[in-house]
Amino acid sequence: MSLSVRSISLLALCCLSPQLFAADVPGSQDLPIVPRMADAQIVDYRPAAELERIYPLGSIRKISGQLRFDGQVSTRGNATSVTYELPPEHSSTEAFTAAREALQKQDAQLLFWCQARDCGESSLWANEVFGNAKLYGSDDQQAYLLLRLAAPRDNTLVALYSITRGNRKAYLHVEQFDAAAPLGDLLPTSATLLRELKSTGELDFPKLTSAPDDAWLRLISRGLNLDTTLRVSVSGANAEAWRQALIGQGVRAARLETGSVEGSGLHIVLLR
Repeated sequence: MSLSVRSISLLALCCLSPQLFAADVPGSQDLPIVPRMADAQIVDYRPAAELERIYPLGSIRKISGQLRFDGQVSTRGNATSVTYELPPEHSSTEAFTAAREALQKQDAQLLFWCQARDCGESSLWANEVFGNAKLYGSDDQQAYLLLRLAAPRDNTLVALYSITRGNRKAYLHVEQFDAAAPLGDLLPTSATLLRELKSTGELDFPKLTSAPDDAWLRLISRGLNLDTTLRVSVSGANAEAWRQALIGQGVRAARLETGSVEGSGLHIVLLR
């Protein structure tokens, strides 16, 4: 091969995107519960390890050197995590949404969901919560979600965190936590219920089959009253009882209709 041909070949090789040569971290693997986005690469993998874990259920901040948030899930068990670097044609928001939807199709329950500055500082999520500097980026380009898998795997939590860094590289972090002891009752935040309603158009509560439960009634009414412009329909075996109870909690009657979705559990649909 002539020198000129070699030079052209080398130049062509150097002009190819580094993404073509990227490879997963040795020994890494996907988590079966969340499908990998096409052309994403694993850049950080931490196999199952037993530890004490705290997952925030609120915006995080640091006061006097201490991490603060409104609520948390604290338990011991085995954590496995994988961090993907996304291809340039896909945003961190796309990857986050795809992962969330895949988990919701498995009937996972959303516990806390925040986006952008509502989450707090990205540096705290990256360094204090997940211990992964790759996840530090713009506060406006982040999202976090904590979910609980459906029975019989309801002692498993999944945390999603997506971020776009200043260099425009986008990442999705997925962490699966298998608790060593039963997690007991875990309720979502009202703001999370509202975000889910706005994003998916509905809220489904298959376990709420009887008369209105006080704890859930407070959460749902507060969520609906965070945006008083929304109108919804309420369906289920006890739909009218729930509708009246929500009115009693301060949700205007004009915002609530009785729906026709079949099923014994409570079902709330956003009216467009």
